[in-house]
Amino acid sequence: MWFGWIEFDLLLGDVHSLKQKRAVVRPILSEIRRRFEVSVAETGGHDLHRRAGVAAGLVAADAVHVIEVLDGIERLVAARPEVQLLSARRRLDSSEDE
Repeated sequence: MWFGWIEFDLLLGDVHSLKQKRAVVRPILSEIRRRFEVSVAETGGHDLHRRAGVAAGLVAADAVHVIEVLDGIERLVAARPEVQLLSARRRLDSSEDE
């Protein structure tokens, strides 16, 4: 069993309130969830208008599938015109690593 996660630090475009921030971040979370069937959440920058942390994670039978999904999620987020991807961190682990 393999599990992996990816976390993004995003700079949002023309956002001046937390309400506007939600209007940008929620559709990104929904699209990731819908397209990749993974767990996804806003994980950082909760009190900042123009910054957001977003993370997604999944479990699969093989590492190749986990890597392909994480790559796809990163491409999707990087292609969104309303955000700038500042950084992406990822991790891949196996239950057999212990």
